Amino acid sequence: MRFLLHGLLALATVATTYAIDTSDSLDEKEPDTIFNDQTVPPMKDLTGESIDQDISKGNWLVEFYSPYCGHCKAFKPTWQTLYEFYYTSKPVLSTNSDASNVDTLNSFTRYYDFKFARMSCTAYRDACSAKDINVYPSTVLFKDGKAVKTIKGGRTLEEMSNFVEEALETIRPGSRPQGGPKLPKVGASFVEPQDKKAAPETDVKEGTEGPSSTELPADKEQNPSKALEPEPTKPKSTSNPDGTSVPLTAEKFQKLVTNTLDPWFVKFYAPWCHHCQAMAPNWLQMAREMKGKLNVGEVNCDVEKRLCKDARVQGYPTLLFFRGGERVEYNGLRGIGDLIDFADKAVDVGSGVPDVDFDKFKKMEETEEVIFVYHYDHATTSEDFMALERLTLSLIGHAKLVKTKDPKLWDQFKISTWPRLMVSRDGIPTYYTPLAPKDIRDTKKVLNWMKSVWVPIVPELTSSNAREIMDGKIVVLGILNRERSSEFIIAKREMKETAKLWIERETNMFKLERQELRDAKQLRIEEAEDRNDQRALRSAKGIRINMDDVPRKHVGFAWVDGIFWERWVRTTYGLDVKNGEKVVINDEDNRRYWDVTINGEPIRISRTSILETISKVITSPPKITPKSTIGTFDSIMFHIRTACGSHPWLAFGVLLGFLFAGSMWGKSRIRRGRSFGNTGGFFQLNEKDGLLGGNLGGKVD
Repeated sequence: MRFLLHGLLALATVATTYAIDTSDSLDEKEPDTIFNDQTVPPMKDLTGESIDQDISKGNWLVEFYSPYCGHCKAFKPTWQTLYEFYYTSKPVLSTNSDASNVDTLNSFTRYYDFKFARMSCTAYRDACSAKDINVYPSTVLFKDGKAVKTIKGGRTLEEMSNFVEEALETIRPGSRPQGGPKLPKVGASFVEPQDKKAAPETDVKEGTEGPSSTELPADKEQNPSKALEPEPTKPKSTSNPDGTSVPLTAEKFQKLVTNTLDPWFVKFYAPWCHHCQAMAPNWLQMAREMKGKLNVGEVNCDVEKRLCKDARVQGYPTLLFFRGGERVEYNGLRGIGDLIDFADKAVDVGSGVPDVDFDKFKKMEETEEVIFVYHYDHATTSEDFMALERLTLSLIGHAKLVKTKDPKLWDQFKISTWPRLMVSRDGIPTYYTPLAPKDIRDTKKVLNWMKSVWVPIVPELTSSNAREIMDGKIVVLGILNRERSSEFIIAKREMKETAKLWIERETNMFKLERQELRDAKQLRIEEAEDRNDQRALRSAKGIRINMDDVPRKHVGFAWVDGIFWERWVRTTYGLDVKNGEKVVINDEDNRRYWDVTINGEPIRISRTSILETISKVITSPPKITPKSTIGTFDSIMFHIRTACGSHPWLAFGVLLGFLFAGSMWGKSRIRRGRSFGNTGGFFQLNEKDGLLGGNLGGKVD
């Protein structure tokens, strides 16, 4: 008993001591830290009441976070190391022995007027909302109280350092070391001093010799930025660690998908759905292939009906790719290769829009047919970049999107205004014509333009993109045979060269038509000025030249595997690719096609044959008689529907005419029927017919 009593007393003492320590620790301030043998004070915590006043002067890099956010917790060591490293860094690397006398002036904070801070959005939710913070963590650079640039989500130390270096270079141009500073490891308390050769030379005494040429290899001496540039390290992904498709409930979906920036590929299904059952093995195999790359999940809509309704699921299976509050639907084929191809492309979206230089862009052109390029300069705002990031999801599976500030690419594509958006298809540029900042930030408008140009110059026609390629344009369709590899390669190259020549011709015609409209406007202005007609002059100056109003037939190019789609090619065009490669010019809107030239010969896969035939086809009316892709009866019904759709009021008038004529004919029939029934009033029989010639209802012997 005595032993038990002593044990209970000891436990009570420990518990009391722990409670006292815990309560005291709540009131303790965060301790100072040590980095490179220097004391680093705790980072400033901003409050909702004082944030506007605190950041009103100077440069502030502020992290907005939530203590309960998993991404914020993971980013915390990186953010602390970044702060400690820059706080203790010396902006000027002096060679004077007595530099310690000016050490207080040679501080990072004083030299750049640059401070780090953080703010808890759990404690000050309203203040974070006022700053448009809707993702945790978000890092915002403020200059004199105004937001300059924002980074959403956690980033690596290298990425955050690049962000800071860009800001510091704008504050004091030429003051930063070429190639960037030498960074510590995350969580480290020490880093070796920056090489003085990489820093700008200051305080060099007269007569002091610079570093000899033998101290650096020749290639590094000629290109120091390349020699000192740190190799970017890609963080190890923590997505889908088990390689499985995670069952998601409404609670899990909100926690793992909606409230994070993690990319998720999610299947919405019903257990009784036959299509879902058929796709299930491919979905699980895709999840295994995406192990460590992409989160994969699935939602049972029989159980989670409200969640599926909120996701606007209208059929099973529905495949959606999510990233934060954004989403895009996958409408492609459901084979294992198709799912993996989409998932691989979706993985790249999580890293944002990559920044490329001339060499990286040239390397990308070797594998990518369509690349959207966003050219920007130092004056491009954070609002511009945020609008650009919103486009990435919609481009999955269609094209790459990159940004650049490389003058070599500006020269190649003749860029003279910034920001500027364009697309490069096999090296041929097409520009987004609106230049006003509000138009470039209009995501919906930009995306509509992207959809019109994200098809490659000569794409392969498949069941998933057939409508996108064929509808609304005349298409030069090469029917090729993959089995004859050498002829196939030559035919594809010839189709691509033909398409480039046609695009060049169309571009020149576009410029000529635009110049003609401008000349016509100028003539009107000059004529009004000569007559001193102010009203006509105002009218002439008010003319807006809009090339979209100029009617023109759009011509596209594509190719199809004639062996794989043999039945469709034979029933639609009456061709057999086994007899050799063929070319048809298809007009899907009018259900017609051409397969011969003006001389009646088959269209060959050659630039001369195709280009000469196109010019005869796009005239109105065509100089070559077309053939129909549908039967006679279907053709008649199609033309009736087309006529009604093109002239609805005329069709409505014709319909009213038919109804009126039908009603008049019906009334005449009714009137005629009544006259036949009333023999006493209108239909008289003579006496002979009545008595002798017929039976009028009397008895018969």
